[in-house]
Amino acid sequence: MTTQAKPNIVRFGVYEFAFDTQELRKAGIRIRLEGQPLAILQMLLERPGELVTREELQKNLWPTDTFVDFEHSLNAAVKRLRAALNDSADQPRYVETLARRGYRFIAPLNAADTETGVAPSIVAPTPAVRQTPSIIRSGRVWLIAIVMFAFAVGGWGWRQWRHRFAVPAVPVIRSLAVLPLTNLSGDSSQEYIADGMTEALVGRLSRIRDLRVISRTSVMRFKNTQLAVPEIAKALRVDAIVEGSVIREGSRIRVHAQLIRAATDEHFWSEAYDREFRDVLTLQSDVAQTVAQQIQMQLTPEQQARLRSSPVVNPDAYEAYLKGRFYEEASGTLSALKQAQGYYEDAVRKDPTFALAYVGLADCYLEQGAYRLVSPKDAYRQGSAAIQKALQLDQALGEAHGSLGYLDWRYEWNWQQAERELRYAVELNPNSMESHETLVWYFSWSGRRGEALAEVEKMRQLDPAYPFIPLQQSGIYYHQRDYKSLVEAGKTSVAAYPNGWQSHYFLAVGYEGSGRPAQAIPEYQRAFELSEADTDTTAALAHAYVAAGRRTEAEKMLYELQTQSKTRYVSPYMIGVIYASLEDKEKAFEFLEKAYKEKSPDVAYFLKADLRIDPLRSDLRFQDLLHRMNFPK
Repeated sequence: MTTQAKPNIVRFGVYEFAFDTQELRKAGIRIRLEGQPLAILQMLLERPGELVTREELQKNLWPTDTFVDFEHSLNAAVKRLRAALNDSADQPRYVETLARRGYRFIAPLNAADTETGVAPSIVAPTPAVRQTPSIIRSGRVWLIAIVMFAFAVGGWGWRQWRHRFAVPAVPVIRSLAVLPLTNLSGDSSQEYIADGMTEALVGRLSRIRDLRVISRTSVMRFKNTQLAVPEIAKALRVDAIVEGSVIREGSRIRVHAQLIRAATDEHFWSEAYDREFRDVLTLQSDVAQTVAQQIQMQLTPEQQARLRSSPVVNPDAYEAYLKGRFYEEASGTLSALKQAQGYYEDAVRKDPTFALAYVGLADCYLEQGAYRLVSPKDAYRQGSAAIQKALQLDQALGEAHGSLGYLDWRYEWNWQQAERELRYAVELNPNSMESHETLVWYFSWSGRRGEALAEVEKMRQLDPAYPFIPLQQSGIYYHQRDYKSLVEAGKTSVAAYPNGWQSHYFLAVGYEGSGRPAQAIPEYQRAFELSEADTDTTAALAHAYVAAGRRTEAEKMLYELQTQSKTRYVSPYMIGVIYASLEDKEKAFEFLEKAYKEKSPDVAYFLKADLRIDPLRSDLRFQDLLHRMNFPK
């Protein structure tokens, strides 16, 4: 009796695993897997169908002298293994969890030949049949006839065969999404690096004009998801997916990236990059260029130059910048905005030539001014200086032109120049949802409903999963004072973005404008809470209280704002709004005039559409104020 040798390569589904080289492959492409996830896979494959207990895994992979949170580490390792296999814990195809006991490999295995990698097959010989001479002669005649017939129709048959069995052309890739890179460090405090690398790749690939790239905002919804790649691609309506991982160890960073064709779940490119952290921008450039080559994009010389561009940045400054982006994007609260500002200031202090860090810093200043955390004068002075510095360093930086357009609109009141800059920002980076967003707000504010809705439709075509599209629609209807449509858009926005105070604010305005103050007040209250008592939501809630007959509460809120104004900046426009609600026109115009003289962003943004100041619109002083503002027609 002979003992069958253990196969070196096993196959399961579209994957194969080589025990000797410790390699996992999918459709011939190597899948990056190492450390504990790789060791777990090997243990499971050595005992297919059997329970591998948690105790066995701990004994083999985490020795007793290793200090580690075993439960967390094991769960994280299995999660990374499932991610590599596109497997699901809820509906496993390969790795099944046996609660509180361990894991079991449930897919059937096929052994492969160790030399050729092809599973051996045995074909039984056909029993021999005795042939007579007459049969042989007859066979020769028929053979000649067949050969002649084949020559006669060979051309036609060949053309038909080629037509029928020709390999179909590979679908052209015109759209892709970069899924959030997985942080393999095991340290949650390193998430900003993984998120920053994801955003950087999205940003670089977005510069390719003929490629539709899904925004960072939309892809971050799929962070730590259990959905398979084809499901994600279907939700995002893309032709391909970029996925991968990143790990920072001391002064080095390792990134693994792979390209997956959405329709077939085919991994057609995979590569690992191991660099010094100081070379991280070059690493990002290399990945983006390779992705462009793999999807066979025809790039203009300008696009090639932009993709290759990798300015030298102080590594400590870049790390501070990543932290700034993390806080600016992660929370959406005003306190997070202040944290982001601190990191951006640290970045430009460490590297005064870092253009993107200046843009981030400018945006923090301008947003704080728009949210009335600092005076318009301080926001403008510091924001303008940071934008000009960024443009001195990189005149073709789309983000800087977008910020300049916002400055011209809300602070300079230079309407025509604002539109030129906002359009140029979109031209430089047509995939930037932030640039399209600001242009939508500008069109909405200037009364160009058709152009605003057309821009929203462009956003929807670029990124159908973008969660803030309903918020853009709300802004359009707000400025049009179309309160019925605003209620519908507001409800959709609240459902898509429930923790965004602006969604609740617009819904409240829709209710109030539609004559439903009782429904407006809870939404104003929610906006007030989520905005950390922003003075806009304070004034709106006070206005709603007056409309509901709760005048005393509104007067109390007015008193609190005036008390606060003695120790910090409080927008005079919002104080004027409450006075208008209380029908004290003299005081209302006094504070509106203060807001005009300090060039408050509130005056530019709210004056034309704000229902809270409707009692003032028939007054000649209000008409004079509109005339002095010289709004675009």
